Amino acid sequence: MSETTAIIDIGSNSARLVIYEASSQYGFHLICEKKSKVRIGEGAYEKDGYLQPIGINRAYFALREFINTIKLYSVTKTICVATSALRDAPNGSEFTKWIKKELQLDIKIIDGKQEARFGAVAALNLLPIEDGITIDIGGGSSDLALIKNSQIVDTYSINIGTVRLKELFFDKNRPLQEAKDFIKQELEKLPSSFIDKQAIGIGGTARTLAKAIMKKEEYPLDKLHAFSYKVKAQSEYFSNIALANKSLLRYLYISKARFDTIREGTLIFQEILNSIGAKRVITSGVGVREGVFLNDFLKDSDFRFPKDINPSIISILDRFKTHSIHTERAKNSVESIFRLFHKRDKIKKRYLKTLIDAVEITPIGYTFNIYKSYQHAFYATMQEFNYRVTHKEIILTALLLRFGGKGLYDKEIYKQYKRLLPSKKELEILSFIYSISISLHENSSIKEFEFSLEKDNLTIKADNSLYLAKEKLKEIERPPHIKLEIIDKQVLPEYHF
Repeated sequence: MSETTAIIDIGSNSARLVIYEASSQYGFHLICEKKSKVRIGEGAYEKDGYLQPIGINRAYFALREFINTIKLYSVTKTICVATSALRDAPNGSEFTKWIKKELQLDIKIIDGKQEARFGAVAALNLLPIEDGITIDIGGGSSDLALIKNSQIVDTYSINIGTVRLKELFFDKNRPLQEAKDFIKQELEKLPSSFIDKQAIGIGGTARTLAKAIMKKEEYPLDKLHAFSYKVKAQSEYFSNIALANKSLLRYLYISKARFDTIREGTLIFQEILNSIGAKRVITSGVGVREGVFLNDFLKDSDFRFPKDINPSIISILDRFKTHSIHTERAKNSVESIFRLFHKRDKIKKRYLKTLIDAVEITPIGYTFNIYKSYQHAFYATMQEFNYRVTHKEIILTALLLRFGGKGLYDKEIYKQYKRLLPSKKELEILSFIYSISISLHENSSIKEFEFSLEKDNLTIKADNSLYLAKEKLKEIERPPHIKLEIIDKQVLPEYHF
């Protein structure tokens, strides 16, 4: 039986349960997720931080349901953490003891710096980043982590959160400037080293804003994780949200479920972005829960996936059980052909990684059906290829898989995702390189080939017969002006009838 780990995260605003199944040393995937808007800290900020019955009751019933769910999944390990609402509450420890007695659940109250670190561990492992500052705005606090050269350098927690701001200012209709001054006063405590052009948005506020921007701009890809935008382009939009009456939020593309605290969260987010000098935001679909899991899952690997490991690809191959005998040989051919085109300035170096990813994922199509396997691979990639890649890399990888083997690209699909794709000329060459490499190795047992490119004429040489491969290679559409020549050895033995 595979090892399954349940993570419960009790925040000021929501409580969540996630269950992960490990498929190999570096492979894992989410098999269950539950959420309850417990608002455990409701009313606490006006009562000297003490948890109130209304929040305690909701938290108890939500946790009880979480535990019942965990039992259904035969979980091997459960980790429960609580953040600012409990660590700020004078009666927080009494609550955890009561839960332990009633539900046999151990709750670990983590401090703000640890909360920030967990968010950073998740972002660093599952986003395509090396530098930046994570911003996780919760109900009671905002937690930040400074990342430099793929290392977590520092963490800091500020006592400003959406529920805290709501109860102290917005619910009392106090002037917006007073709330801003309160935030700025807290931000003055932030160490001067917390300056970076890239902000990494973690948590409900950042995700809600990202989803709204995607709707507003009719973004072509329905995927939140790794969505990025420029701060300057959204500054006025954020200000409008913070100033808006609740009844007008839906016209600003905000979902109804976030009406209660999005104005407060946006105000905090905008002030933090200004304070750290952020020019760009990349949105994280992962946070504290994933960080808690990875902190345990990667404890023997210095809490990091190796550089040459993409956890999404490992998980996909593990789950679909499609590790192919052709993959390594096809990757070698892709790299050899790519370098010939790159040397002649026909393709940018950065696309080699995407080609390699496409080759690795290719076998999953056959798991569903050998017919139209490339289409199956396309759909699976669009849904499952999420971590350590940009949206541009996801789309390009999926399209290479979709038309691999024959076509170069589909005009309608290209039109739909044009803003995220390379030029048509580059896409044609990339698709051609991918299709040639896959066809060669799927239709021959030859391990190595000799490739050359002279005056747009790609020559493939083999020391044995490529009889079947030739038939497939002839079906592959070629970019304009690119010619293909195949030189192999065909020895027919003598026969007499």
